[in-house]
Amino acid sequence: MLFLLALLSGWLTGAPSWAGVVQQVRVQGDRVVVTFDTPVRDASAFLLAGPQRIALDIQGATPGTKTLTGGAVSAIRQGARGGDGTRIVFDLSRPAIVTEGSFGSDGRKLILQLRTVDDASFARAAAERRLSFLPPLTFLQPARRHAYSVSMAIPARLPASALPHVYGDASRPLVVIDAGHGGHDPGAVSPSGALREKDLTLQTALAIKDALLASGRVRVALTREDDRFLVLQERYGIARRLKADLFISVHCDSAGNEEASGATVYTLSEVASDKEAARLAARENKADIISGVDLGTQNADISSILIDLTQRETMNMSASFARLLGREAQPLIPIKANYHRMASLMVLKAPDMPSVLFETGYISNTGDAEFLASEEGRKKVAESVRKAVEIHFATRLAAR
Repeated sequence: MLFLLALLSGWLTGAPSWAGVVQQVRVQGDRVVVTFDTPVRDASAFLLAGPQRIALDIQGATPGTKTLTGGAVSAIRQGARGGDGTRIVFDLSRPAIVTEGSFGSDGRKLILQLRTVDDASFARAAAERRLSFLPPLTFLQPARRHAYSVSMAIPARLPASALPHVYGDASRPLVVIDAGHGGHDPGAVSPSGALREKDLTLQTALAIKDALLASGRVRVALTREDDRFLVLQERYGIARRLKADLFISVHCDSAGNEEASGATVYTLSEVASDKEAARLAARENKADIISGVDLGTQNADISSILIDLTQRETMNMSASFARLLGREAQPLIPIKANYHRMASLMVLKAPDMPSVLFETGYISNTGDAEFLASEEGRKKVAESVRKAVEIHFATRLAAR
């Protein structure tokens, strides 16, 4: 509330609430430190390609002059942006991304953490949206304290939902198939309005289950076998509680261009995984089991290392399976040439379970929608998954 009042005061007087100057921009190894003479409102960073750059937009400060380059940053430029904003552009001598950013307690210092990556990782990160950073409000002191207080009861945590039935031989690895959407969430709808994503994904998930069980190589569980709604965290949460060896979320793509066609396979982006690792490492309750290790028994440094190592291995296995799935699907179903993509998708954020999101085709494309609505089309999608799953686990078994 104080933050909003301060902003409103600035607007009413015709001047910004914060009118500071960028005092210094300094690169120290893999860190960028930006200091201001007064607190600023907020900041956000994004990547630019061709040439490779990092752009930092700051609200509530005007450009300064003192800059010190270093590390992956070869040059720094500043310019005014809007009425009281500044854009700082960091020219890169090698590809690097921003993995984390935080303000100091007084709101007058912003620290960005950089990580050197390869060109492909930089391009993927450049496709992500901005990273935003807000300063703490501890530097704003209330004019007076009120004598009253307000309290409210916190509802008890709901018990965990019942786990689904697991089909197949108990000695086999477990694959959890997640039919996207459901219940009050229909997902995307075909141009005719006759087909809904939630129905197609469930029918496809059931076909995949049948194909995998017929192979006899794996066990199978479905996050839903009827028309029910599940929140995103619950979907991969079910798979983690079952200790699944592989998680496949089934969806249908949609686009404004009705000519868009073909399947794609998504895995978690590096930027998203870095933020998730930081969130897990900073969590107060570290009783999460990561690959069989209780983080509550480890110190902060060891927890961070364990999370990072586990996530890297999980991302590598996820990407490997995504490539397998695309390769096996190409002879059977329409699939994009650049079928493997990365994104910050909630259902892919399990840190210790290989996970992919399989967009089986475009429901917005008449041909794709008819293919996915047909029994023959669903069988071909299921056959693609079956082949990829068999190769995935055979390869892992051989590597042991």
